[in-house]
Amino acid sequence: MSEQPKNRAFKKAVALKYDPGQGEAPVVAAKGSGLLAERILETAKEHGIPVQEDAALVEVLSKLDLDQQIPAELYDLVAEILTFIYRSDKMAERRMFLE
Repeated sequence: MSEQPKNRAFKKAVALKYDPGQGEAPVVAAKGSGLLAERILETAKEHGIPVQEDAALVEVLSKLDLDQQIPAELYDLVAEILTFIYRSDKMAERRMFLE
């Protein structure tokens, strides 16, 4: 019997996808808990996709269906996260260019 961290079963992850040409809001692209959550996070890291940790937001988003748009009540919060990620990506690009 292999030992697993006790908190593994409680880990959750939700991946959002946003294509401005396809809809007005981001949609849930993947979601899961436990090992599936770990795989979602690993896949994101493998592809250089930024990961933002927010347990309360994940709890709300995990209740949505796959391919469902986020509700209007979450637009501002998700927009803040996407803006932070966009700025972080731009700063990383500049640093790489300067090296």
